[in-house]
Amino acid sequence: MAFINRDKQLNIRQSDIQPVKDSIQALLKAYRIQGKVNQVQVVASWEKIVGKAIALKTKELYFKEDKLFVLLTSAPLKHQLVMSKTRVIELINLEVGEGVVKEVVFL
Repeated sequence: MAFINRDKQLNIRQSDIQPVKDSIQALLKAYRIQGKVNQVQVVASWEKIVGKAIALKTKELYFKEDKLFVLLTSAPLKHQLVMSKTRVIELINLEVGEGVVKEVVFL
């Protein structure tokens, strides 16, 4: 009988086990900081998203009221990126995996 009870306890414990990724996501959701984590991920992945050439001409990246502001050192690059703003937003959201960026402002 004791052997059967121990097996039941093991099954109960195993049903409570979940992957660390799921636990972290639940924690971020509970503390309502998933959005900030996604924003930090966008800034950290900027070079990977847009490439080294654009990243080198990027002076500053920051979020304000769910908008991504990108300060550039090149006026022609700014014009080119303004013209392809929707593609930049798509690339960012593809990298992060969510609709984090709804608008990008190039300065």
